[in-house]
Amino acid sequence: MDTVFTPWQSLGGGILIGAASIFLMATLGRIMGATGILAGLLSPSSAADFGWRAAILLGMVSGPVVVMLTTGQMPEIQVPVSTTMLAVGGFIVGIGVTFGSGCTSGHGVCGMARLSPRSIAATVTFMVMTGITVYIVRHVLGA
Repeated sequence: MDTVFTPWQSLGGGILIGAASIFLMATLGRIMGATGILAGLLSPSSAADFGWRAAILLGMVSGPVVVMLTTGQMPEIQVPVSTTMLAVGGFIVGIGVTFGSGCTSGHGVCGMARLSPRSIAATVTFMVMTGITVYIVRHVLGA
């Protein structure tokens, strides 16, 4: 399994995520945690609450369309696992988000920027577990 590093695209994406996080905090006083935004969209407290959450989620999923409009072709997306494994992975992530009181975007981007001790601990845990998982999948299981 090859990993392709795209420094300019990664830098651009990071700048956009950071700018969006700052904009959301500055305008609505809200933290840009993807799972919290999705959970609030499913049970919004008001029409205005639904609106900003829907706009952010629409922006998150419309990226490939923007790429297609700017380059003329859809980005190549390779998922090297089965649909069943994707569902199992999503379920495991859901459990982690519940026990971790947030996701990587909320803790890693916004919480770290606010120097939240809980977010720092959560992000370190995410990174360590990611490293262990990659090692097991690539070197122990040989996938």
